[in-house]
Amino acid sequence: MKYFLIGLVAALLFIPFLGAVHLFDWDEINFAEAAREMLVSHNYLQVQIDFHPFWEKPPVFIWMQAACMAVFGVNEFAARLPNALVGIATIVTFFAIGKKLVSEKFGMWWALLYAGCWLPHFYFKSGIIDPTFNYFIFLAVYCVYRIGFSEKKIRLAVLAGVFLGLAVLTKGPVAILVSGLTLAVYFVVNRFRLGAKIGHLLLVALFAVITTASWFGVEIVRHGWWFVNQFVTYQVRLFQTEDAGHGGPFFYHWIILLIGCFPASIFLFSYLRARQENRQVEKAEVKDLVKWMWVLFWVVLILFSIVKTKIVHYSSLCYFPLSFLAAYQVYRLLEGKATLRKWQVALLMLVGVVLGIAIGALPLVGIYKAQLIPQIHDRFAVGNLQADVPWSFAECGYGLAYAVMVVVSCVLLLRKKVQPGLLCLFISTIVAIQVTVVHFVPKVEAYSQRAAIEYFQSFIGKDVYVAPLDYKSYAHLFYTRKLPATNPHYYADPDWLLNGQLDKPAYFICRVSNSDHWRTDPRLELVGEKNGFVFFKRKQ
Repeated sequence: MKYFLIGLVAALLFIPFLGAVHLFDWDEINFAEAAREMLVSHNYLQVQIDFHPFWEKPPVFIWMQAACMAVFGVNEFAARLPNALVGIATIVTFFAIGKKLVSEKFGMWWALLYAGCWLPHFYFKSGIIDPTFNYFIFLAVYCVYRIGFSEKKIRLAVLAGVFLGLAVLTKGPVAILVSGLTLAVYFVVNRFRLGAKIGHLLLVALFAVITTASWFGVEIVRHGWWFVNQFVTYQVRLFQTEDAGHGGPFFYHWIILLIGCFPASIFLFSYLRARQENRQVEKAEVKDLVKWMWVLFWVVLILFSIVKTKIVHYSSLCYFPLSFLAAYQVYRLLEGKATLRKWQVALLMLVGVVLGIAIGALPLVGIYKAQLIPQIHDRFAVGNLQADVPWSFAECGYGLAYAVMVVVSCVLLLRKKVQPGLLCLFISTIVAIQVTVVHFVPKVEAYSQRAAIEYFQSFIGKDVYVAPLDYKSYAHLFYTRKLPATNPHYYADPDWLLNGQLDKPAYFICRVSNSDHWRTDPRLELVGEKNGFVFFKRKQ
């Protein structure tokens, strides 16, 4: 009954308002478009974008989206629903593992802590691949860990292999890299000992290969090795280069985890401080899982700090071990086996108040945009800010209220009222996340891309070509409900829409910052401009 209730609460947190805002370019629209094209083409074995093979991602998550779209229609709700369902499964899994290894109380706190962190919670309301990928990786690592403590060793090895294979089919060979590094580092840290024997690891590898081959093998048989070669080349490029301009400093993900996983990240600091005490745990299983989680955390964090391409969700697998370790420290605080130092509470208050002030300041950007625009030298950003988005001073109260609740939580913690302070902190964070998603995200989207989305939607059902100029996007495919092009020149020549003999009208969009040379291009006619986007039509 408790599993059902926890799942129900998680569903109430993650499912409502999934379709309240358009999908965001690139990643959300990219995957949703691939799912839509599966339904249109009835080609469910091959991932496509613009009805051409797309080798950047395997199909599992896209299959999930396609299934939801088949039931609920091609829309934002269906595109994001798979992650909401994975979010429910994640919260229930945390409760089940916590209850099994430590206590029901610990399981409840682990579930609450994860739901009460900004990015982990937010990602379950998104349409990106990573929450599903992370769940499969975590389950694979957990099953390998459990082999050393269970009589059902073969079953766990088989499950670990299946989950690892599903992870590969969700995002690619990075699953093998992360899992292999985690196993190797754990082996060294644990003084060259593993709970799993060589035979068990071979069984894991075998079922990972079988699961992965269920799609990659079919793809190779049907189309040869070219797809796999392109896929691997793309993965290597992500590791070695700053793909699509997504670069950043080495400590990029460290900052993301500190802010994005607040408030759990602060309790991880507390755990680091008390690491000597935490070695004295009652059960060998807990002690070993702590070690596995630390290894997984550092492997992912360091690996993606080295990777040249820096994108927020690349380090999102860290959320799982971080939440476990933070929840274990919270549990120890509640049991009186650990204490929070004043500097830790101060850090908790500082980060929480800064987040609250940042949220509270968002309406001021809209209210005082006329004063801000002259200080901004990016033409596209200036154009975005010209969007007509209503704001009021009262909306500042949302962020300020959250900052106040963080302060109240910290005061309670300083007064040794640990449980009320923690409940106040995590529940207020959950409420603040819901308010942000429902109230603020649609307004931010109105600035960043809504003019472009509405332009694309105006072409639904019209037999025309629509394409972006000088910037990468998938929005024109998804939001025009594009069908496969029948003219072979469309796919054969990238410049055909601008230079070729067209069989139907062609429309274009670009950002205002890149529009000057297109405004004077004799091939194009300016047909409109809105909120940083400029619209053109190809002259006949």
